[in-house]
Amino acid sequence: MARKGALAPSLGPLHATAMVVGTIIGASIFVQPSEITRQMPSVGGVLLVWLGAGALTLCGALTCAELASAFPATGGVYVFLRQAWSPALGFLWGWAMFWSMHTGIIAALATVFARYAATLVPLGDLGQRGTAVALIAALSAINYVGVRHGGRVQILFTGAKLLAIVALCAAGVFLSGRTPPVPPISPVSLAPISAGDPVTARGFVLALAAGLFAYGGWHMVTYTAGETREAAKTLPRALVLGTLVVTACYAGLNAVYLRVLPLAAVRASTRVAADAADALFGGGGAALFSALVLVSTLGAVNGIVLTGPRVYYQMAEDGLLFSWLGTLHPRFQTPHRALVLQAVWASILAWTASYRTLFTRVIYTEWIFFAFMAAGLFRLRRRPGYRPAWRLWGYPVVPALFVLASLVIVVVQVLAEPQSGVVGLGLVLLGLPLYLVWSRKPPVPKEI
Repeated sequence: MARKGALAPSLGPLHATAMVVGTIIGASIFVQPSEITRQMPSVGGVLLVWLGAGALTLCGALTCAELASAFPATGGVYVFLRQAWSPALGFLWGWAMFWSMHTGIIAALATVFARYAATLVPLGDLGQRGTAVALIAALSAINYVGVRHGGRVQILFTGAKLLAIVALCAAGVFLSGRTPPVPPISPVSLAPISAGDPVTARGFVLALAAGLFAYGGWHMVTYTAGETREAAKTLPRALVLGTLVVTACYAGLNAVYLRVLPLAAVRASTRVAADAADALFGGGGAALFSALVLVSTLGAVNGIVLTGPRVYYQMAEDGLLFSWLGTLHPRFQTPHRALVLQAVWASILAWTASYRTLFTRVIYTEWIFFAFMAAGLFRLRRRPGYRPAWRLWGYPVVPALFVLASLVIVVVQVLAEPQSGVVGLGLVLLGLPLYLVWSRKPPVPKEI
C-alpha cells in the first residue's frame, strides 16, 4: 500500500517526559480534591487515596512502558489492544476515545480552564462555555501546524506549572496562612459524609476513581510513538519518570490544601487551589494562583489535543476509519483532518456537558480498556515472537494488581451511577457493528 506520507520522528526524551508530566498535571488536581473529600471523612483517608491512585497509575505506566517498547508504533493503546487481543478491541478503544474518553477529557479540562478564568474576568455561564470552546480551537490550531510547535508549547507549560507547584508547596511549609471561612454548601454539592464517619470500601473506591482522573493521561505519550526518536527506549523512561514526578507533586499539593484549609472547605470548594492560595497569601493569592492554574490547564489540554488524532490517523491507515482521516497535511505533515474532527466534537461536549458528568464517564469507560491492556501482557509474554526492548519490574504481580483494581473501579463506579454507566457502555458497544462493516471493506490504496 503506497502512502502519501508518514509522521516524522521529531520528539525527543525531554518532549516525551514533558508530555507525560504536562498531560497528567492539568486542571484536575486543582478541582478533584473536592470530589475526593466528598467521599473520605478524614485527612489521612484523603492522603491515602492520593498515594493509592499514584501507586496504581505507576503500575499502569510500567505495564504500558513494556508494551510501548515492544510496539513503538503510532497509536499507543490502540496498537497494544490490537496486538494482544484483536483488531476489534483496538477499534472499540478508538471509537470510545473519540465519542467519550479522549474528547471528554479535553472538554472537562477546558471547562475547568473557563471556571478559573472567571475568577479573573467576569464570565457568565455562556461566557465560560464560550471560553472552553475557544481554548480547544486555539490549541487545535497550534497543533495543526506541526507536532514540533505542540511539543515546544508542552515543554514551556510543563516547566511553568512545575515551578508554580514547587512555589505553592514551599509557601505551605514556610507560611502559616490564615483559615478562610467555609463556603456555603448548596444541596447539590452537599457531601454524602461528615467528619467522623467511618471509611467505607465503596467510598474509598469512588474517591480512588476521582483521584485517578487527576492522574489520567499517563498513557497518551504512546500515541506519538511514530514521532518519537528511539521510541522503544524513550517512552518507557518518560512514562516511569513522569509518573514519579507527578505523584510527588500531587502528594505535596494535597498536603498544602489540607494544611491551610479545613476539610469542609476543601469539600465545598469548586477551585480549591485558589482558595488555598488565598489562605496563604491573602486576598491576591486566589487571583495569582488562578492565573497559574490557567497555564497548567493549557499545557494539559495541549498535550491531549496533540496525541488523540494520532490514534485516528493510525486506525485510518489500518482501514478501520475513513481513509481521508489517514492523510497528512501536505505542508505541516500533521493529521489535520483528524485534529479538526476532534476539536469539533470536544467543543460540543464542552458546550453541553457538565464537568462531573464528563469525568465520571471517562473513568468507567477508560478503565475497562486498561484492564484489557494489562491482561493482554500475559497473552503476549507467552508468544515466542514477543521481544520487548524493556521489561517491567514486578511481573506478574504488577499487571495482575492493575487488572484487578481496574475492574473493581469500573464495577463500583457503574453501580454508583447506573444510568450513566449504561449510556457509556452502550455507546462503546455500538462500535461493534460498525467494526464489522469497516473490517469487511477492501483497503483503498493511497497514492504517493
